[in-house]
Amino acid sequence: MAIRVRLNVMLAERNVKSKDLAEYVGITEANLSLLKQGKVKGVRFDTLERICRFLNCQPGDLLRYEEDAADQE
Repeated sequence: MAIRVRLNVMLAERNVKSKDLAEYVGITEANLSLLKQGKVKGVRFDTLERICRFLNCQPGDLLRYEEDAADQE
C-alpha cells in the first residue's frame, strides 16, 4: 500500500504514550496499534480529527503517500 502511517513518529516527537492517545480518542490500544502499523484499510474522519487534536497536528503529518516500485512500472 502506498499510504504510510507516521503515527509512531508523531507520538515519539511529542513524547506521548499510545495508551494516553487511545484513551483520549476512545479506541482500544489494540486498534491504535493496528493503525500505527498501517494494518487498517481505513480510518474514520472523527477518529483522525481526535488524533490530530490530541497531537496538535495536521492529517498530513500522520499520513504519507509513497509510490511503490511496482506502481512505477
